[in-house]
This record gives sequence, C-alpha cells and structure tokens, in this order.
Amino acid sequence: MVVSTPVLGLAILVYLMVIFYLGWIGYKKTKDIDDYMVAGRNIHSYVLALSYGATFISTSAIVGFGGAAGVLGMGLLWLTFMNVFVGIFIAFVLFGSKTRRIGLNLKAVTFPELMGKRFESRFIQGFSGILVGVFMPLYSGIVLIGAARFLETTLGINYDVAVLIFTIIIAAYVITGGLIAVMYTDALQGALMFVGMGVLMVLTYSKLGGITEAHRMLTDMAPLVPETLIQGGHLGWTAMPAFGSTIWWTLISTLVLGVGIGVLAQPQLAVRFMTVKDDRALNRAVLVGGPFIFMMTGVSFTVGALSNAYFYKTQNLISIAVAKGNTDLIIPEYINSSMPDFFVILFMLTLLAAAMSTLSSQFHTMGTAIGHDFYREYLMKGKSGKTVTVTKLGIAVTILASVILAYFLPISIIASATAIFFGLCAAAFLPMYAGALFWKRMTKEGAIASLIVGTFGSLFWLIFVHAKEAAPLGISQAIFGKATLLTGTWTVIDPILVATPLAILAAIVVSLATNPPSKEHLEICYRR
Repeated sequence: MVVSTPVLGLAILVYLMVIFYLGWIGYKKTKDIDDYMVAGRNIHSYVLALSYGATFISTSAIVGFGGAAGVLGMGLLWLTFMNVFVGIFIAFVLFGSKTRRIGLNLKAVTFPELMGKRFESRFIQGFSGILVGVFMPLYSGIVLIGAARFLETTLGINYDVAVLIFTIIIAAYVITGGLIAVMYTDALQGALMFVGMGVLMVLTYSKLGGITEAHRMLTDMAPLVPETLIQGGHLGWTAMPAFGSTIWWTLISTLVLGVGIGVLAQPQLAVRFMTVKDDRALNRAVLVGGPFIFMMTGVSFTVGALSNAYFYKTQNLISIAVAKGNTDLIIPEYINSSMPDFFVILFMLTLLAAAMSTLSSQFHTMGTAIGHDFYREYLMKGKSGKTVTVTKLGIAVTILASVILAYFLPISIIASATAIFFGLCAAAFLPMYAGALFWKRMTKEGAIASLIVGTFGSLFWLIFVHAKEAAPLGISQAIFGKATLLTGTWTVIDPILVATPLAILAAIVVSLATNPPSKEHLEICYRR
C-alpha cells in the first residue's frame, strides 16, 4: 500500500515546521561553546530522558531489530531487559552522576575530551575522536537506511531520493543549532515515538484476536520454521533457540550482549549526562527513560515476531518470505499491509522522529569528535579558536560519509551493523570509561592499553574470525587462504565477548605496573 493523501502532506508539513521551530530556538540559545557542545549544562530532566531515549532508539531498533525478531522470535526480548536495566538504570544511576560531575570539574564538553582530561592524555582524546569519526558513520548509515526503506514503501518514492531529502533536513538544524537544538527536537520526537508504538501494540493485538490468541497462534507456527533456521537451532518464534547453537550465539552474544552492554559506552549518549545541572535531574530521568525504552523495544520486538502470525493468517506466508529475504523490510511490509491509513501516517512520523533524533545526535557527536577532539585538541594542541566552525565542517564530512554508506550497504544489514558499532564501543571505550569513573588507581598508560587492545582486538575478530563479517570481507581468505582463522563455535561468538575482557585485563595489568595519577589531579576530578 502506498499512502498519498493531502492529510499525509499536511502531517509532514506540520511536523517539519515544529522541528525547525525547535531548531531555531536552539540556534537562538546557543551563545558559546558550552551551549553548542553540552547544551549549556542546564537541560531539564524530562528533556534529558526523552532525548537520551530517542537517541538510543532509532530506526535500527524499530525496523532493523523488529525485523530480526520477525526471524529469530521473542527471545530478542532479553535485549529489552538489558536496554532498561543496563541502558537506563545502570547508565543513569551509576555512570550518569559521576560522568556529569567529572565532566563539570574538568570542563569537558565531549566524551573523548572527558577521557582525555581524566587521564591527562591528548592521545586518548584524539584517538577516541577519530575512532568515533571513522566508525560511527556505519551506524548513522544504517539509521538512514531504516527511515528511507519505510519512506520508499509508504510514499512510493525512490530510495536514493528519500536518503538525500532526509539527510538535508536533519543537517539543517544540527549544524546551526548544536546540542540544544538536538535535545529539544529529540524530546518532541521521543514523545511522538511513544504514542506511535503504543498505538501499534494495541492495533497488532486487536488484529490477531487479543494477547492470548496472538501468542497461541505464533507458538503453534513452530513447525513452519524454515529448515535452514531449524538447522541453526531455531525452535519457534516464542521459544529461545537451542542452547549453544549458531542462532543462540548470534542472539545472545551479538544482539543481546553486544547492544545491551555496548550502550554504556556510546559517546552520543554519555555526553547527555553532562547536560544537566545536578544528580537529581539524572535520577528523575530514570522514571521517564525506563518506561520509554521498555515501550520502544518491547513493542518493536513483539510486533516483529507477531508479524509472522499476521502474514500466515492473511497470506499463508511467514514474514521473511513476504519481505523476500530482506529482514529490513519486515516491519515496513507489516505496517503497510495491516494498518489503516491513519496509522501508516502516524507510524511514518514515528519513524521519522526515531531516525531524526538518533541521526541528529550522531551527526553532532561525529562533528565534535573530528572538529573538537581530533583537530583542535590533538592536532592543534588546543591552539585553534575556531572550534565550532571546524566542528560544523566535521559534521558535514561525516554526513556525506553516512549517506554514501546508506547507498552501498547490503540488505538485512541494520541489526548487524548496529551490533558491530555497539560492540566496538564496548571493547574500545567501556573498560577505560568505567575505570575513569570508579577506579582512581587507573593510569594513563592503562587507559591507552585498554583503548588500543579493545579497538584492535574487536576489529581483528571481526575481520578474521567472526564469520558473518570475515567471510564477506574476504581479507582472511586473501591472506591465509581460509574464510576464518578459527572454526566451529568460535566463528559465531561476537567480538564483545573476546575483545572486552582482553581490554579489561590490559587496563588492570598496565595500571598496576605503572605510576598512579597525582593526588592533586584526582582531587580535581572527583571533587563534589
């Protein structure tokens, strides 16, 4: 179904007018570098919670992971638990307050700068900045894909055109308004996403005869699981895969742990803790952020799995067959074939909000990583006074890279690419980040060792061992004459389970073997 009505055009127009108005407010309130980088450190807890949640939940969660649930089933709901417990509770209560306090004490305005100043290392700041600038376009590229695919199926417009238009709109208010504009627009988009997903849940269960009947139908469909999935350990859409099977390792290590733990070390999320004025705002934000993330991911994954019941009931096919093998099209196909026109419009705005909120934060983070952390602080050693100008140029460059990736990445890539980026951040940043906040004995040398081991350990595993990436890349085949260096279960274990422990070990061993930081510096970092 392709929606093309005056109501649709009016809805999009009103939505964009409000977004640009909020962007304009952000532009007017941006007076200095703190405003542009960390929103003046005075953001309301409600705005923080919705901005954090809307940045976290993108089209990759709704379209990509919803589609993955259409194939793997409701076992993916363990990721919802991880998102709420780790991504909200642990992130805000344990990491958030210390990040805010140390960031304020050290006058840090980005995540790489926070790490660099805590460990008194320009190398850490510069390396972290370039790591974000190089690899985050992969994540932003797949967010673009998720939004563009839905626009393609809903509006019937060319996919390439959808990517281009969408990017131009976001770039306009991110480049001009900084983080204030990003967080204001995020809050509105988050509220719209919450409403859209709530309506989707109600309509889905009503289509399938209620909660009990819907889940019974899906359970009874276990014999319809394709043979290739059965061989991988699939036991049905309402059951966990066979323990230790290929699909079990993919579900648990790559999707649940890769994203569920990796969220703690996302630079675009960590910087939000530095935008509020006190710890009470962070604690209050948990009460909004928790239900928001539960609704966003819980509904997406449940509906993705239940789409099998709907398609079998109406077309005698399972979801992946309807989507012609492309998991990224399962949710768009389900929405466009099952929902009334009014909801297709609402869900399109929901996806626009999800994509725009995440992309705006990603573009801002990539720009500050290149312009502020790598160029100004590392290359120029803090001497350049044109931080905002160079940051805007960095935003433009990374936007271009994201668009190019959105054009060339293969199908069914959204969930996998998200997990790759989250896992890389966990291995590279999380041991160093946790040490910076909770272990005063951690040294500059230990942090650098952790950063290097985590980064290159994760990349090595992706290129030479993890079959899903190593085999298509072909680097291992070209050098060693075999698709992966290891065989068997090793080829389905995600890099996060290998690289992150090695990075933790490197941080501990090297820190204990080197001189501790000065007491004077630690007093500045941890003072209340």
